[in-house]
Amino acid sequence: MLRNKKAQLTIIIIIAVVLALGIISYLFFTGKIGLPSSSGEFDSVFTYYQQCIEQQTKTALDISGSQGGHMNADFIPGSDYAPFSNQLNFVGIPIPYWYYISSNGVIKQNVPTKSQMEKEIADYVQNNLWKCNFDQFYAQGWDIQFGKPTLTVRINTNNVKVDAKSAITVSNSESSSSKNEYSLSVDSKFGSFYDTAKSIYDKELSESFLENYSVDILRTYAPVDGVELGCSPKVWKTNDVENKLKEALTANIAALKFEGDYYALKNKTDNYFVINQEVSDSINLIYSKDWPTKIEINGKGVNSQLLTAKPVGNEGGFGTFGFCYSPYHFVYDISYPVLIQVYSTNELFQFPVVVVVDKNMPRNAIPSYYQGEDTTEDIDLCEFNTQNVNVNLLDSKLNPITDKIQLSYQCFTQECPLGETTTGSFSGAAPACVNGYLIAKGDNYATKKQLFSSNEETNADMLIDRLYNVSINLEVSGHSSNGIALISFEGNNGATAFLPDNGKIKLSEGMYNVTVYVYENSSITLPSSTKTQCTQVPETGLSALFGATKEQCYEVTTPSTTIEFGLSAGGKATDQYILPEMLEDGQLLVQVNEFPKPTSLEQLQYNYEAFESAGVGIEWEN
Repeated sequence: MLRNKKAQLTIIIIIAVVLALGIISYLFFTGKIGLPSSSGEFDSVFTYYQQCIEQQTKTALDISGSQGGHMNADFIPGSDYAPFSNQLNFVGIPIPYWYYISSNGVIKQNVPTKSQMEKEIADYVQNNLWKCNFDQFYAQGWDIQFGKPTLTVRINTNNVKVDAKSAITVSNSESSSSKNEYSLSVDSKFGSFYDTAKSIYDKELSESFLENYSVDILRTYAPVDGVELGCSPKVWKTNDVENKLKEALTANIAALKFEGDYYALKNKTDNYFVINQEVSDSINLIYSKDWPTKIEINGKGVNSQLLTAKPVGNEGGFGTFGFCYSPYHFVYDISYPVLIQVYSTNELFQFPVVVVVDKNMPRNAIPSYYQGEDTTEDIDLCEFNTQNVNVNLLDSKLNPITDKIQLSYQCFTQECPLGETTTGSFSGAAPACVNGYLIAKGDNYATKKQLFSSNEETNADMLIDRLYNVSINLEVSGHSSNGIALISFEGNNGATAFLPDNGKIKLSEGMYNVTVYVYENSSITLPSSTKTQCTQVPETGLSALFGATKEQCYEVTTPSTTIEFGLSAGGKATDQYILPEMLEDGQLLVQVNEFPKPTSLEQLQYNYEAFESAGVGIEWEN
């Protein structure tokens, strides 16, 4: 019995020794322990490797912060409708937009989540650890074997934690050592900067504060609504208006600040530029006039080169006002990028958004649909090109157009690029749509928009008018004009020339109504006047409850006005057909009759009455 117990004890001891040896072997080969002879000998290799992981993490944070939290993003180009790609190129750095308008007019959001950024940073570090240079250790005769690394990254407010599993075994002729796990913390405000950037983005998304500032800038620096006194038209050059707007946006966007202690205001008026959101980091906002910007101006009196406010009050004896005035109302659609930077001395997180002003109004504020880890997007119809279409592009003589023409298809508010052709025909695919529009554009052709239901039609012929560069010359009673002239061609592809500054326009064959105003210095002064106007107002007291009213009169004083330029020549021509032969030579001669020089109010009134019956002659110069 005693012998059996001794045998059992021996077996238990043997099992314990085997288990102990197994545990020791496991710890040795996984790098938990090393041979006693190598203790500390190879620590410099493991220390260097951990430093390399830290350096690659810092590089990844720099890249991610400079690219709006993205390490990589595929490039998606813009279009004429929306000139923004999905990235803003800032000093050579492609930064994906967090909010932008795609090439077919669809609003897109691309805000990274923390988990996405953590994975992309971990992947970057993991894929770049091969760059660690161990040459100094190989020079000592050491052999280093590497296992496949795996990393996890956690972004915190003021640091980034990195846990790496990467087996390294270092050995020489006498000993060896292994290590498998590395944990480190990188001091960084990346997480804090992202939280600040996200709060600014949510405020912009829900309140449209950049759009509201943009509307103020628009109404301050560009003609939108107003009235100009005088009997000559008010004219603005479109390019000048657009350039002034871009310069104003550049300066005013840069002046915007958030509530915080990273700046000092020079005076109380600068409070206008402070956005009512408190931040703990430094913020910078940037717009450059060289960035893709869309400015479209619509309204009566707008063509591609000029904005014109035509005078009223000069017909029929100057109406009831007693003077001329030029009202105007122009409608602007503006889209442009703003880069928002959160920064400190040595760290940066930046992201761009597209600011949208639609018909003089800020875009509708929308609640942020970025919730936690999920995002949603509007349906992009352009991704579903399922219908085959064949389009023939013809000129007015039904000949195929062999110049480059770009085709697109508009369905609802989305415009989908189809392609381009130089053969006069196009075959391709378009989205299925009822009552959509084929749109053809070319450098020397008027834009053509034609109704086309791609769900049931497959073939279309598009007649496209060629645009000719034409110089307008003006003769007044057989002599060259020295005055200021406004020559308007109103038709499908209308244009306006403003002499002497801008006499070159683009016209196509077609029917036009032609109007010519010629002005000379007049310096006619309209004296101030006072008129009494009366209106009914509610009675005061008890009688007001029963709707009783009384007459109340007040005086309206009109200040004296000087008409610096008066109408001296001009006329109208209706249904004037302009042939291609008249445009091919690039010179059009416009002829009108001269009126008496406007030296008095009565003479000016007579000239406007004569203008209504005066004609316009049009000839081409060979």
